Amino acid sequence: MSADQLPEFHFAWPGPLRDALVAAVLDGTKTTTTGLVQDFELDGVPLPAAGDRAAVVDSAGRRVAVIELTHVRVRRLGDVDVTHARDEGEGHDTVAAWRAGHEDFWHGESYRGWLGDPGYTVDDDTPAVLQRFRVVERL
Repeated sequence: MSADQLPEFHFAWPGPLRDALVAAVLDGTKTTTTGLVQDFELDGVPLPAAGDRAAVVDSAGRRVAVIELTHVRVRRLGDVDVTHARDEGEGHDTVAAWRAGHEDFWHGESYRGWLGDPGYTVDDDTPAVLQRFRVVERL
C-alpha cells in the first residue's frame, strides 16, 4: 500500500506539541506513544495491532513519514513502565514526569473539549494503548 493510501497518524493536536513530537519521530528519539482506549472507541476504529502502518501527519497536514507498529499492549496508566516513558522521546526520565506531562494533555481544554467532558480526568485504572513503532519511510 502506498503512503497516500495509509491511514493518518496524528500526534497530539496541530501546533507546537505536534511539531515537537513529529520532529522526535523523524530524528529517531520518539519510538513509543500512548493513547487511551476510549480515543479509539470514540473514533469508531479498532485498537491498533503490531504490523499496522500509518502515515505520520505534521501540523500543516503533510504526510511526512510512514511508521509501522512493532508492539502494542493495553495497560492501566498505573502500569506504564519507565522504558515506555523514556522512549516517548519527550525527555521524561521517570514515569512520574511522563504521567504529569500526559495528564496536562488529557486534562487540557482541547482534549476535554474533544471528549465533551470539561471535568474529565484519568487515574491509575484508565486503560491506555501503549504503542512501539519504527519509521519505515520518510516522505
